[in-house]
This record gives sequence, C-alpha cells and structure tokens, in this order.
Amino acid sequence: MSVQILVTALNAVLPIVVMILIGYILRQKNFLTDAFLSAGSKLVFRVCLPVMLFINVYGIGSVADIRWDLCLYCLGMIVVIFLLGAATAIVVTPVSERRGVLTQCAFRSNYAIIGMPLAATLGGTEAEAVAAVVAAVLVPAFNVLAVISLSAFRKDGDGRVNVKKIALDVAKNPLIAGVLLGIAALLVRQWQVAQLGSVVFSLREDLAPLFKVLQDLKSVATPLALLILGGQFSFSAVRGMFREIAVGTLWRTVLAPLLGVGGAVLLSRWGVLPCGVNDYPALIALFGSPVAVSSAIMAREMHNDDQLATQLLVWSSVVSIVTIFAAVCLMMGMGLLAV
Repeated sequence: MSVQILVTALNAVLPIVVMILIGYILRQKNFLTDAFLSAGSKLVFRVCLPVMLFINVYGIGSVADIRWDLCLYCLGMIVVIFLLGAATAIVVTPVSERRGVLTQCAFRSNYAIIGMPLAATLGGTEAEAVAAVVAAVLVPAFNVLAVISLSAFRKDGDGRVNVKKIALDVAKNPLIAGVLLGIAALLVRQWQVAQLGSVVFSLREDLAPLFKVLQDLKSVATPLALLILGGQFSFSAVRGMFREIAVGTLWRTVLAPLLGVGGAVLLSRWGVLPCGVNDYPALIALFGSPVAVSSAIMAREMHNDDQLATQLLVWSSVVSIVTIFAAVCLMMGMGLLAV
C-alpha cells in the first residue's frame, strides 16, 4: 500500500514539475520569447483562469449538498493560516513585493487541479464528492484572500497601505469575476428547480457550442500557465531568495497541513467536528497540496515578485511529493484513512 501511496503522490504532482521544465527548456532554446510570455500571462490571468473557475463553480450539483460544518472549519482554518502567513512574511522579508507572495503560498493550495483528483484517489467517489462540495466554498475564498494578500503589502507613494485600492483590486479581479458568475449561474439553476420544478434553461444544454468553447478555454488554462511559468523560471534566482523559498515551502507543505488536518483530527476526537474516512482525503488535499498554479500568474499581473512565486510553485510541488506520502501513511496508521 505504501508504494501505491507514493505512486499516487508522484502522479498528482510530477506532471506539474515536468510541464514547468518543458517551459524552461523552450525558453532557454529561445522558442518562447519575452513577448509571448508576457502576452500569455495576461491571457491566462484575464481569460483562461476566470473561465476555469466559472466552469468549476457551475459544475457544483446543488447548494443543498454543501456540508457547512466542514466547509466553515476549512474556511476558518484558511483564514488563520492566512493571518499567520502574513505575520511570518513580515518577519522573514523586508521586501514588500515578496510579503504578499509568501502569504499566498502559506494558505493557497492547488486544490482544484491537484487536490480534488488526489482526494478521489485516496478515498474513492465518496471522498471525491466531499472534496467537490468543499471546493464550492474554498475556491472563491482562496481567490479573494489571494487578491488581498497580493494587494495588502503594496503601498502608495506616501508609504501607507491603501485600503480602498485593495477593495478595488478585489472587485476588479478577473478571477473573482469568474467565481461570482459561476455562483450566479448556480443560483439561477437552483431557482429554476425550486420555482419551476425543473431546469428550463441550461448553459450546458441550451447553449452547448458556447459551453464547449468555455470548456476548451478551461482545458488550456493549466498547461499554458505552467509553460509560461517555466519560461520565467531561473535557477540563479534561488540564491538571492533562499530564505523566502525555504519558509514558503515549509508553510505550504508542512505547517499548513499540520494545522489544517491536525486541527480536524483533534476536533473530531472531541466530538466537535465529526470526520470520517471520506472527509480526511479532502482535508489532506486541501491543506497538503502544493501552492496553486495561478498564484504565480496572479503575482506577475498584480506587480508582486513573480519570480519568487514561480520558485515557490516549483519547490512546494517537489517537496509535497514526500510530505503527502508521509501524511497519508501516518493517517492510515492511525486508522483515519481506508487502507
């Protein structure tokens, strides 16, 4: 079983590392130009990722399926990690453009792309259903907190944090727009069922060509983002930001899962938050996955240190292979996951 767990972790994370490596090689061969990387980054951030988030939220079966106690716990713990990550970032680096990137790395996992398939592999269809329901609450929260973290440490010319500017960044962010449109479409579908007894109009069924276009744009988002990040990656940059990389990777792969999953285990044993073998795979996936692919694209487009964000994506992906394997073995030994 331990070999199977290791293979699962490798299969979940290794494709990300390989795709980034391909982008890096293509850039070294001058196949990917600076102009392409810049335009591609904007395309991913402003079109492909918002569409991906819209489709993910739109695909939720029903609001009634949401298990609110587990979702509220996950949301509360993400906020706690966000605050602790921000405090850590202030201590670790004096560079304001790196503080938001470090904060984002602490709380924001690659849940949609790596986490949900990982949960399905660890717990089957029941665990996959739990993971999908948790995503309904956490994916929007991730994106709102990401915009806040990447805006909070940017200062005006007088050196003060502009709260109004942060609020505008949240409101105007394309990823937030994608999530909100998805929620709106989901609520319209729910309203039709409640008031009319069935879904009278569906984007998937009644506008099938448009929905197919959206699905194609969604499928482009992740591979294109990884190729672009690989083209922007620099091994020489590690030396100048080793401390930030080490702390960010530690937060994402060790501290976040320790707090998030460990807290759930304690609350479950105290009878506060009942969790079973179908719930823990979703928690491992949520708190233990490497930092989100879109984090580096967002950092670049929001004028933060995108090189640090790319480094954190690469190194958290590599280290998470080991930490996910260790976490799953430990929880199987404790009888919290199905063997």
